[in-house]
Amino acid sequence: MPELKIRKIATALEEIHHEGGPPAAVPLRRAAALAVIHNPYAGAYVEEIQPFMEDLKPLGLDMANRLVAMLGGDPTVVEGYGKGAIVGTSGENEHAALWHAPGGYAMREVLGGAKAIVPSTKKVGGPGTRLDVPVTHINASYVRSHFDAIEVGLNDAPKADEMAVVLVMTTGARIHNRAGGLDAANITGEDGLR
Repeated sequence: MPELKIRKIATALEEIHHEGGPPAAVPLRRAAALAVIHNPYAGAYVEEIQPFMEDLKPLGLDMANRLVAMLGGDPTVVEGYGKGAIVGTSGENEHAALWHAPGGYAMREVLGGAKAIVPSTKKVGGPGTRLDVPVTHINASYVRSHFDAIEVGLNDAPKADEMAVVLVMTTGARIHNRAGGLDAANITGEDGLR
């Protein structure tokens, strides 16, 4: 298996009090963690790339734990999550797909077995590329109040032979959400959808 080489990790925390309406009783907190790593498959087509997912698992757990710590240290306050990756221009979009399982399962584990599939996005791009990482409720994908996205990116990453892998978490619904749909209080929690 290729060895995981981390160049840097960046984190961001956002606290939203209002979106033009009345201030929320409890602000929405949104956290993002990005790890810029060497892409061991950059520059050549490699048929068997799945082994690298094993190397990414500890990084996923580390990033998920960082996010929970940024949001106060209690995993039960986390209500939304998402993941993504940007692959440098010497790589391919499929390399970003290697982050799906390590990133998603890490968050679900750290959050105590969240039921909903972790939404994701990926793209190929150079330094400064921005990525809108989708967010949904951790236990029911149909909870419309939690549909959101967090924009991430770094001015110096990813370089051509790198990947920037991303995890995001939120503490609740969009501020002033009023688009209807399944309410978080009515989740049955059986199928990850409702």
